Parts: sequence; structure tokens; C-alpha cells
Amino acid sequence: MNEVLEFLKWPGAVSPTYELQTPLVAAIELLGICVFAITGALAARGKEMDLVGLTVIAVVSAMGGGTIRDLLLGTLPVFWVTQPLGIFAAMLSGWITYALMLRVRVPLDLFQFPDALGLALFTVVGAEKSLVAGHGWLVSALMGVITAVFGGVLRDMMCREIPSVFTRAELYATASLAGALVYVVSRGMGWPALVSVVIGVSVVAVVRLAAIRWHWTLPTLSNE
Repeated sequence: MNEVLEFLKWPGAVSPTYELQTPLVAAIELLGICVFAITGALAARGKEMDLVGLTVIAVVSAMGGGTIRDLLLGTLPVFWVTQPLGIFAAMLSGWITYALMLRVRVPLDLFQFPDALGLALFTVVGAEKSLVAGHGWLVSALMGVITAVFGGVLRDMMCREIPSVFTRAELYATASLAGALVYVVSRGMGWPALVSVVIGVSVVAVVRLAAIRWHWTLPTLSNE
């Protein structure tokens, strides 16, 4: 049993010299916030929402996953309370998207590409914050998935849609989990931080976009 517990705790807390530089983490997180806010605004299209409703959806999409992560990790106050720049960035991204949609017909397929990028960025940020907090590979990978996925879950629910991650849609949470595991393992093996980021983000984005392109899904249970 002790061997199993030690295995699950690997690699343990990353050392101060091994952490990603705080500005880099902040930059990745801010970019992810902007991207997910855009996806939230795009998802709100056709739901007869005004600017206030769209702003709420954009902010929830950008902040929801990270908020749940911080609550589970016991990191209080949650990140957007101490870093309000993220809220402003989410609101501004939503407003810009809203203004563009008033003037330009945005293809529905465009939603998928920023969503894949946001999924990849938030996966890495969530996994990294869990590693720094001293959690092992399994918890850190799951925190990466929660950070990346649950903003979209809340977004879909507020838009009165069944969350796509719970339906037979193309691989979504699975893509995040694959990238999170690759990222955590690469960090635990001592690879350069930036290399780990690039690989982790690439795995999530490539798997997600490939799943969209070739309609990769997981098998589902049937009543038959």
C-alpha cells in the first residue's frame, strides 16, 4: 500500500528552482482567459442575450474551471480575487467579440479552434498549479482537466445546453487528460519548463483538433 501511495504522490512538490517562472504562468493563464472568454461570447450567439448576459457567459467560461480548481486545492481566495486583471481581460475579450459579431458573420466552426487552444492552455496551467502545491501526478493531471473543462461545462449549462463533455461528442476531456499526463510526466522527469509547456499544449490541441477532424469519440453504453 505504501508503494502505491508513493507512486501516486510522484513527483511531489516542484522545487522553487524548478517551477515555471511566475510571469510565464501568468501570461499563459491570461491568454487562456481571453481565449475562453471569446468562446463564451461565441457560444452565447443565437441565445437572444444582451451585452450583460454575454459578458456573464464570457467571464464564467474564462473563470469557472480555475475557480473550481482553487476551491478543491484550498487555494483561497481564488485566483481572480487576487488577480482581477483576469476579470477585466475576460470582459474586454467578450465585448470585442460581441462588437465583431454585430458587424461580421462569424462561422460556427470558428468556435472550435479558440476552444481547443483554451483547453490546452488551461490544462497546463491547472496541472502546474497543482504540482507547485505539492500534489502528485494523478491529482495534478485531474486538476488540469478540471481547470480546462469546467468553465465550458458552466458555459453550456448557462446557455441551456447539455454540456458537450457529457455527450457523445468528439474527444474533449480525454484530450485534456492526455496533455495533462504528458505535461506532468515531462515536468517530473526534469525537462525544461518551456519544453514541457509546448509539448503539453501541443498534445491537447492536436488530439482535440484531430478528434474534430476525424470524429474521434469514446464508446458509449446503449440500452439495446
